[in-house]
Amino acid sequence: MRCAFIPGYLLERIAATGEDDLAHCGRRTREIDERLRADRAARGPATASPHESVTGAAAWQVHDAHNTSSLPGDLVRSAGDPDSGDPDSGDPAVDEAGTGLDATLALFEDLGRSSYDGNGATVLATVHYEKDYDNAFWDGTQLVFGDGDGKIFERFTKPVDVLGHEFTHAVTQYTANLTYSGQSGALNESVSDVFGSCVKQRVLGQDAAAADWLIGEGIFLPSVHGKALRSMKAPGTAYDDPRLGKDPQVGSMVDYVETTDDNGGVHLNSGIPNRAFYLAATGIGGTSWDGAGSIWYAALTSGLPADCDFATFAAATVSAASDHQDTVRSAWQEVGLLGDATPGAPTLGAPGNRDSPVATGTLVVRRSGGFAGIVREGHLDLDRDEHVAGEARDLLARVDFSALPDTAPRPDRFVYDFELPSASARVHEPDLTPELAQLARLVLGDG
Repeated sequence: MRCAFIPGYLLERIAATGEDDLAHCGRRTREIDERLRADRAARGPATASPHESVTGAAAWQVHDAHNTSSLPGDLVRSAGDPDSGDPDSGDPAVDEAGTGLDATLALFEDLGRSSYDGNGATVLATVHYEKDYDNAFWDGTQLVFGDGDGKIFERFTKPVDVLGHEFTHAVTQYTANLTYSGQSGALNESVSDVFGSCVKQRVLGQDAAAADWLIGEGIFLPSVHGKALRSMKAPGTAYDDPRLGKDPQVGSMVDYVETTDDNGGVHLNSGIPNRAFYLAATGIGGTSWDGAGSIWYAALTSGLPADCDFATFAAATVSAASDHQDTVRSAWQEVGLLGDATPGAPTLGAPGNRDSPVATGTLVVRRSGGFAGIVREGHLDLDRDEHVAGEARDLLARVDFSALPDTAPRPDRFVYDFELPSASARVHEPDLTPELAQLARLVLGDG
């Protein structure tokens, strides 16, 4: 995958400004991004770390493209250089990249991960890519940073969370490998904002309560009416500028954007899980990386499907939250997932679906049929305050009982009955959704 920091819709606004020099920068950046995206797609998915670490190798390398498209460019600085005791090379972009890489690698090391691939791969970064280039990206093998256009955007190495954001796309590639479209793509973007923000807060020595929760603060030049590119605390409020328009991000499932643009709204809808993380981090307290960050990392590395939706990821964070399950669940409910804390909010991963049963009372699961004809039955009190009941509630919040298929049974397969005070369903084994299969395992004690 290739993931860029500035969404295409913002570049289109810049291209339409009518200011010749600025519009040219927007159009050219858009053209470069489209060409690179096509080239990356043609290469296919990365299957192994392209930069395996060896004994004595640098943890990172910064290269200079000298405002060309050459990648990686000339090597100008490495971690562990003899002269690296003086962190100032005289080139701000090079120094900022080195500082950001050190901080980002250290954060993930504390989470138990060695580099983006988990095996200590050397990180390659290129600065001064192209001329007046308004973006930064991870291309599947390395990090790349433009210098900005000098009219709207500063250099993209200046905010440390930009580097943390792009590096996290690499981590995602080597863990969940979330498909870059729709809800899984929005989660991909959100996870990068989450750990980019954690890097920034850690560098500044801030806890979750003291942080501003802005993404890309400092990327806009003073002439722009805006604080940052995104706000995790209040999606949709980061900027409101005559040339750029108003920040279009949404922060609740009530406002979920159905679109074919922006890879299905990956930047627009990422504000929903972003706000959930902000609520969880501030609710748990302390530092974001030790608290909610460690939970989000555990969820990211828990074996998620590549097409993971919001509700599936939310349930994974609740499952990983240990003593903070109620706080994390409440954060997701606030944005319209895993319950009905937000009036009128959908309770399922798919926007607008409101057919989930109310997960209270006793859940009965009965399995019958199969060759042996043995019937098993289990009961689970959903109102109990324990991990298994919480997981079952979260799974039920993602099941649309009205949409389950009505198919003929097979003599060699089981039939499952799920019964709640508010809903019931009979499902033949081949038609079990992943959520129902896990519910059956929980209630029947099948591991």
